[in-house]
Amino acid sequence: MTNVIVENQTKQVELYLREVIDILTEYANNHTIGAIHDEAPQGDIVYYKELLATVRRLLVYCEEGSDACKVVIMSVPFRKQAAERILYKIYHQVIAEFFSPKNDCWFENSRSAYTGKNAIAFPRQAPPSIQLLLKKLEGKFQHLREELDYYETDYQTKITQSK
Repeated sequence: MTNVIVENQTKQVELYLREVIDILTEYANNHTIGAIHDEAPQGDIVYYKELLATVRRLLVYCEEGSDACKVVIMSVPFRKQAAERILYKIYHQVIAEFFSPKNDCWFENSRSAYTGKNAIAFPRQAPPSIQLLLKKLEGKFQHLREELDYYETDYQTKITQSK
């Protein structure tokens, strides 16, 4: 990929991450364990804590990715290799955390492409606000995943071959 393409892609990813950060920050600032337990009092409080912890971890990953993009965008001259490394990390950390979080408190339903339903599913009953949040974010993360799909295979192959 040329420098211009990678630079534009880095700018686009940073813009998407800022949008996601705004949504996640708004949620994190306005929802506590007590508030989501009030939404669905019959649910499992331990599960709700896992959900909120995952949302916070995702927010941190997005902020780190956004900050890294900003640094590389501002660098003169533009450092293509650094940008590619950052985009690779965003693909494998941020996007992976959204679609398959470490604690498995939600997961990507691989059949969603065939059913027309949302890709994110919950193993247990999740509070409505969390379901709405992930539904709101899913399109943005799908777009990010498509934008950065190159870094899933081609970039890793390029790095491996250069060693």
